[in-house]
Amino acid sequence: MDVLGGERVLEGEPSIVALANGWIIINVGGGPTEDKPTVVLETPPDPDRVSSFLNIRVADIQAVYEEWSARGAEFLTPPQDRGAELRCYIRDPDGHLIEVGQTTRALSASSG
Repeated sequence: MDVLGGERVLEGEPSIVALANGWIIINVGGGPTEDKPTVVLETPPDPDRVSSFLNIRVADIQAVYEEWSARGAEFLTPPQDRGAELRCYIRDPDGHLIEVGQTTRALSASSG
């Protein structure tokens, strides 16, 4: 939360963090519930093998990279130019992967 510049809205389980113009709801995991009777939520046993990740889109990835790095974020690489987007990745404290990206004009022009 401190690294991304969010504001804690609700502490506990779940936690809610206001970030930019939205909220991120954080669940710590746990066993099955009535609406997911066979599912157990847990942190990834191997942080280099993931099946999903959170995507955050920003207007200026270089500025975000510098700001979050100064706050202690450890990016896997600096932002990379992927043609339609610039992107890089960080991990949350539990090891979950978070993609940080910026759409480029190449993608914006083709979506019009």
